[in-house]
This record gives sequence, structure tokens and C-alpha cells, in this order.
Amino acid sequence: MSYKNKYNNSLEDLSLTRRSSLLTRFLLAFQFLTIIPLKRMDNVSENEIGSSSAFFPLVGAFQGALLVLAAASAIKVFPVELANGLVVLILVITAGGLHLDGLADTFDAIASRGSKEKKLAIMKDSTVGPFGVMAIVLVILLKYLSFNALFINSSRVIYYSSLFLMPVFSRWIMVSAIFHTKSARQEGLGKIFIEHTGIKEMVSATFFTVLFSFIALFVTDNHVSHYALLITYYSLILAVLYIFCIIAVWFANKNFGGMTGDTFGAVSEISEILFLIMAVICSQRFI
Repeated sequence: MSYKNKYNNSLEDLSLTRRSSLLTRFLLAFQFLTIIPLKRMDNVSENEIGSSSAFFPLVGAFQGALLVLAAASAIKVFPVELANGLVVLILVITAGGLHLDGLADTFDAIASRGSKEKKLAIMKDSTVGPFGVMAIVLVILLKYLSFNALFINSSRVIYYSSLFLMPVFSRWIMVSAIFHTKSARQEGLGKIFIEHTGIKEMVSATFFTVLFSFIALFVTDNHVSHYALLITYYSLILAVLYIFCIIAVWFANKNFGGMTGDTFGAVSEISEILFLIMAVICSQRFI
């Protein structure tokens, strides 16, 4: 075999390897963030697990599309209040309650007045305390009320684009938190993500977030004159969420010595609430 043929074959093998690795990372992101059954993957490396964070916003876009489809279908059959209740239910089910569990564990730890070690032990405990239960109830209630407020007080463009972009933005905030923080534990899935989420994963996640934002605007709104206003509207929300991310990282570093998988789930849930509250405020004040 000539040198040229060997070189071409090596390039083809490298290309196949890269495509296979990207697909593995993409599927891992789905497995971590949803309960959608996928083919089980064994023998994946820690690097593939950690760097799958680059695809988190893409998984968020899939979840957002499910919410839009569910809302559009349910509103044709049920009153809007019941339809939005079903949307919240689908949001919780598709995520498998994973982030809500992290939210509950984080708030139970925050309520504790013990040391950092005790707080980390509380987060690792499988039982849920009263503060955790209250956090779950309040988050679900606020999402439900926000969906109703958006439907009643804003245009359908804002309502459906918010349903789609809410999980996209919250997954991007998760990646941002992973990128900026340090690990509170010496082991665990959170540590793997922190160690293998670098500038490349952050840039990729940001690219997907911006891409899906423009897709949402162009698909839901046919008036070119509205684009600049909607872009400003969602850019403002994204900026607020990023500020929240930095504050959350600082708070976790101070109280827990870093972040864990549970705190990432809490950041995702709270960022969805902030997204919806900002969407309601902006739609009432500016649009």
C-alpha cells in the first residue's frame, strides 16, 4: 500500500473515530438529563462523560420541543390551566425528577447549620427533608403559575418560544456553572464533569444555545420588525441567568467548598424559574 493510501485511510479512521466519539457524547448527554431510553453504552471514558456537557443545550432543545408540542396539543382539548399543568408534568417526567432531587438535597443542606462536611453528607443522603419538599413544591407551583401568566398576558410567540428556550437556557447555565466552579468532592459524577468541561465544551454549549434561540425566533415569528426586540428580550434574560450562575457558584464555594451534581440540578431548576419570571416581566413591560 502506498504512503498516500495509508495517509487517506488514517484520515478516514480518524474521522470515523471523531464522529463516533461525538455521537457517544451526545447520547451520554441524553442519558444524564432525561429518562428517554437509549442504547446502553459501556466502556465509556471519563473524558467522554465529562465533555458530554457540550451537548446539554441540544438536549434542552429536544425537551423544549416536546413541551411546545404538548402545549399546542393539550390547549386544543383542555382549558389552558389544565393544559399547562400537563406541560409541567411532562417537563418533570422527561427529566426523571433528577434535577428536582438535586434541588431538594441542596436546600436540605443549606438549611443545615453544620460544617461543610455535614452539608455534603446531607446532600448524599437519599432521604428528603422538609426544606427539600418545600423547594420542590414551590418550584413546580411557580412554573405552573408562570406558564399560565405567559399564556394569558403575552403573545403566542412569547409563550411558545419561552416553552422551547427555557430548558435550552437552563442547560446552558448548568454548563456555565460546571465550567466556572470547582468540585466539592473528591469523587462522583459532578467531579468528572468539572474536570472535563473546558473552554471547548463551553463554547460548543454557547453555540447551540444561540443557534436554537435564533431558530425559535424565526420559526415562531414571521414579522421581521419584531426580531430585534425579541433578540434583546432573550439576551437580557440570558444575561440575568448568567449573573445568577456566577452568584450560585460563589455561594456553593462558600457553603460547600465547591459544587456537586445535586447543586447543578438545583441551578438548573432555579434558572428555569428565573427564566419564566423574566419572560413574564419582559412580556408585560416591553412587548
